[in-house]
Amino acid sequence: MSTPRDAVIVDVLRTPVGKGKKGGALHHVHPVALLADVLAALVERNGLDPALVDDVIGGCVTKAGEQAVNPTRTAVLAAGFPLSVPATTVDRQCGSSQQAVSLAAHAIRAGAADVVIACGVESMSRVPMHSDAQGADHLGERIERRFPGGLVGQGISAELICARWQLGREELDAYSAESHRRSAAAAETFATDLVTVTDAPDLTVDETIRATTTVDGLAGLRPSFRSEAMAERFPEIDWRITPGNSSPLTDGAAGVLMMSAERAEQLGLTPRARVHETAVVGDDPIVMLMGVVPATRKVLERAGLTVDDIDLFEVNEAFASVPLAWMQDMKVEHDRLNVHGGAIALGHPLGASGARILTTLVGALEQRRARFGLQTMCEWGGMANATIIERI
Repeated sequence: MSTPRDAVIVDVLRTPVGKGKKGGALHHVHPVALLADVLAALVERNGLDPALVDDVIGGCVTKAGEQAVNPTRTAVLAAGFPLSVPATTVDRQCGSSQQAVSLAAHAIRAGAADVVIACGVESMSRVPMHSDAQGADHLGERIERRFPGGLVGQGISAELICARWQLGREELDAYSAESHRRSAAAAETFATDLVTVTDAPDLTVDETIRATTTVDGLAGLRPSFRSEAMAERFPEIDWRITPGNSSPLTDGAAGVLMMSAERAEQLGLTPRARVHETAVVGDDPIVMLMGVVPATRKVLERAGLTVDDIDLFEVNEAFASVPLAWMQDMKVEHDRLNVHGGAIALGHPLGASGARILTTLVGALEQRRARFGLQTMCEWGGMANATIIERI
């Protein structure tokens, strides 16, 4: 049963994804401009007076250089919104814009806001990952005492998952090739919710999708994260994670127009979905990417649902080992998971990925006339967000 304070999703939009390197289709576009285009398109497409927006909550991971300080507020100003519209930028690492959706839903449900845009941006070509990480090689003696040897990068975590869940190289590469195939097949569905980037109007599809990807082609790629120090620390790792079974560096932005069900009705807007439940968890910061399993279980419990009640799942493909291990633990078949492909094909523009995945999930639910969708994101430090939405 719906209520006036339900947090509904009126619309979702995103930019096409560009390769996150010099020469990529969006490399010449300032990240503030990327997000500003999404914000402006959201209000224009829905005939919404931007003065009615109570808050804009955005995700961004590497807040340095052109993404420094509060890039969401800067994008609100660049989009031409009234000066009265506030904005904040949140950082829950890869799940930052999914966390933005959760915060927006909570504010709407509590009656603290009626109209909120949740969004995210990352230009990994212009603001390289770890640009803001000065001093991060020493996180303090207390961390070193609790975790001898220190914390690790996500690539090492992905390798540990392969070892502990017994995932072979061919299985990883086969999953990755299928991600590209599914994303290529979904191009028409994606087109519905793609924004034309003002400074890159010729980019009309995601630059990272390679429809011709094969397992044989991926087999020739070398492991990305092996070092003598890590090999000595983790002798159980066989080193199977490559650029082909990992998400590529990318540029992009995405946004979600949310409001209370009551305000949507007053404005004559038809919601596409509603936020049914949210959850966030902490987990092992060494095998940090498997927080998606307890996050999934927690959000299902909070919602009073089971795995069988969910029509479609989205698990961020930071590395192929994550959704493969998640499927093992949750006992979900691949035909309900990432049905339009995932980050291995579509890229992972860090701060934008949660909102990008939500855009993909809404489109997939609509295409199949399905009811419930669940998305979950692994995050550095052993955290994960999970969100259940219901198509309206």
